[in-house]
Amino acid sequence: MSATGRIRTYLELVKFEHTVFALPFAYAGMLLASMSVRGTGWPGWHTLIWVTVAMAAARTAAMGANRVIDRFIDARNPRTAGREVPSGKVSPAQAWTLVGVSVLVLAFAAAQLNPLCLVLLPLALVFLIGYPYTKRYTWLCHVWLGITDGAAAAGGWIAVTGHFDPPAWALWAVVICWMVGLDVIYATMDYRFDLANGVKSIPARFGIPRALKIAAASHALTFALLLLVGVLAGASFWYYLAALAMGAILLYEHRLVNPDDLTRANVAFFDANMWLALTMLAGVIIDVTWRTLT
Repeated sequence: MSATGRIRTYLELVKFEHTVFALPFAYAGMLLASMSVRGTGWPGWHTLIWVTVAMAAARTAAMGANRVIDRFIDARNPRTAGREVPSGKVSPAQAWTLVGVSVLVLAFAAAQLNPLCLVLLPLALVFLIGYPYTKRYTWLCHVWLGITDGAAAAGGWIAVTGHFDPPAWALWAVVICWMVGLDVIYATMDYRFDLANGVKSIPARFGIPRALKIAAASHALTFALLLLVGVLAGASFWYYLAALAMGAILLYEHRLVNPDDLTRANVAFFDANMWLALTMLAGVIIDVTWRTLT
């Protein structure tokens, strides 16, 4: 395989394009924190670069570990049997090597930011690597995933301030609730497989109709928490306009799926949530720019 082909395989292994879910929230936390403590939305190139490196490394480590730990489950599932590790395109040793390198890069990036980022690294690794195991024991695995991804938003704040503040906790809660809802929708695609193979999930535990109601309730709470972030951060009109747009995207997402038709579940999972994350980032950029200038 050529070097280009190998790189493409590794990018597909970790679904690099899904970085668009968490990275905008990390940037949002970073920008809002900078506005809070510096009076300007610009955190500086140093912080921006190392937050980006840390986020990319963290997500690569998490997805690489997820793929290699779940390889036997994935091999039995027709939807996932073609993934890089169960199909043999990437060996378990190669996947673990990618995880190890990513962890080292993450540690180096955290050290460039501030002491708290480095101190929290071991706890972050527990959540990053531990997610694949949770689905073997509890249908609350979606919450674990939400906590893990939500740490990106709080991490963006901490990277600037070096400590927690109420807006950081609220941002973390936003991503937790958002991720729970979207991951429940995603898990409906494996409902029958999960039931047959003992994989834990909210759809497998409660059935698809109730699972979709839980996802909707989680996303309703997401919208309420988005408004709370605006209040705590002293946001302008532009932030709330973006929050309304995100609420509309969440409503649209739930119109795409129903218990009798899950054919668009993947669209609801990726496309709608990609636009939601980008809308969040755009809203925060406009908000902090407006407040910086005025």
